[in-house]
Amino acid sequence: MSQNPKPHNEKAAREARLAQALRTNLRRRKAAPVAADKPESPRSDDETPSD
Repeated sequence: MSQNPKPHNEKAAREARLAQALRTNLRRRKAAPVAADKPESPRSDDETPSD
C-alpha cells in the first residue's frame, strides 16, 4: 500500500471534497424554506386529473 501513496492522497482529497459537499448540501437544505423542502405537496395537486 505504501508503494503508491499518490492514489491514496487522491482518495483522501476526494473524500474530503465529498464530505464538504454533503455538509454544504445539508446547510442549504436547512436554510431553504419549508415550501421548497416539500415539492410533493403542490405536485400531487398538479397530478390530480380534473375530471
